[in-house]
Amino acid sequence: MRRTWMYGAVGVVTAAALVAGTTGQASAETAKGVDAKRTGKVGQHLRQAIEGLRFQEVLDTAPPSTAQARSARNPVDKELNADRRVASVAAPQPIAQQPQMDATVIELDRRGRPVSSGTVLMSPLYKDGVVVPVDRNLSTKSVRWRQWDDAGWYKNKGQGTIDVVPGRENAPIDHMLDYPASVLKLMVNFGVLRLVDQGKVKLDDTYSYEPSPISSLCGGASKKTIRQYMDASLTYSSNAASCALIKMLHDNQAIDPLNQTFQDLGLETLQLKGTNPANGGRWSNSVTMSSLDTAKLLTLINGAPGRVWTAPDGKPVTRAVLSTESRKFFLSELGQQGFNDMLSSANRCGGDYPAPGIPNAVPSRWIGEDGTVTVDGNKFGQDVRPCNAKAEVAFAHKTGWVNNTAADAGIVRALPGKGGRSYVVVVFSNLGTQYVDAGRPATPPGTYPYSYTEKFSKLGRLIDAYEKHRH
Repeated sequence: MRRTWMYGAVGVVTAAALVAGTTGQASAETAKGVDAKRTGKVGQHLRQAIEGLRFQEVLDTAPPSTAQARSARNPVDKELNADRRVASVAAPQPIAQQPQMDATVIELDRRGRPVSSGTVLMSPLYKDGVVVPVDRNLSTKSVRWRQWDDAGWYKNKGQGTIDVVPGRENAPIDHMLDYPASVLKLMVNFGVLRLVDQGKVKLDDTYSYEPSPISSLCGGASKKTIRQYMDASLTYSSNAASCALIKMLHDNQAIDPLNQTFQDLGLETLQLKGTNPANGGRWSNSVTMSSLDTAKLLTLINGAPGRVWTAPDGKPVTRAVLSTESRKFFLSELGQQGFNDMLSSANRCGGDYPAPGIPNAVPSRWIGEDGTVTVDGNKFGQDVRPCNAKAEVAFAHKTGWVNNTAADAGIVRALPGKGGRSYVVVVFSNLGTQYVDAGRPATPPGTYPYSYTEKFSKLGRLIDAYEKHRH
């Protein structure tokens, strides 16, 4: 019998329904691959959660026939749309078709090894969502991955035209990857730390960023340590810092080797392509990431011991892709994330909107004396200390947003005595800043605008409740 998740009185899928009928914890001793039976259950529960939240009910502030829609489409330097909250339509309209969704959860044992996973795709082609078959290496050949196409999402009903991975023309599932927005900075910073481990640069080296020409995305010249650029890139999503790091990768002829490294590791959809060597800009749809490959990359960064999976050439893939020191630094930076406002809504603790998400604590560096959060000058305006006192998990993650992208990717670990769960979660969607919930309240004056539909924070809460029950 198919189990569905029902809405409670306040419109949130209940945790009781979420965990009903689940099995016990997967074996912590699974060493040669994920548990296939458990993986099927994770995928089905994830699909039902996404379906139950009815993402298709969001409203579009830039419907496809309007001038606002045309001005928001930008296939090059897409992050220029990151802070554009399109709200000039007198009456937002229902979204034109079923939204895109690409979501993965990888469940980890106490040592950080993957024991099971679930990947779900939703699109105009798969309105109810489809669970992706994943093998014991956390890999799939069942999907024809295509590049995101801003205009093509409307014209072709969500079906792309440019293949990301060759040889998949006959795959049973066809999916256009959402543009990853600032989650692409995970690939950038991974590449920088590979250079550090190779001895080509040091974290405390000073890099002089001298773009020519100057890009409106990246800004002008700057001079900082690599450590400072990385901190700005990862914790408050500085585009200028990330452009500097990309240019530094180009300066060291490291972009092509980085893309080849992803292929060698079996992370075939991770491709940092098309960027401008002269200034680090030109972030376009040729930059691709799937939720599954992004989650696998985070699993390596998290530090699973031993063989994590087997590469396409038969070699073991291990956490040694980065040194221990580099992984610790990477995790520390992700753990200091300032923008806790998609799968988590911790920055807006106690407000009427958005709904509570993953119950993580906001890092202290962003909290002022009054308990409110300010990130790079952006004020969130809610006292987060009550929620921090009740926090159950740490969430080391990276968010991303443009008008037609919402993205969050990270590692969740239970705080001591708070349930013991540990998992990686990645969600990509086309429901960026352009899309709003019906009846969404106005942003309080002087505070950072809402970036996403609150359905994402509800999804984060449901995933975490499910994982908490697993333990």
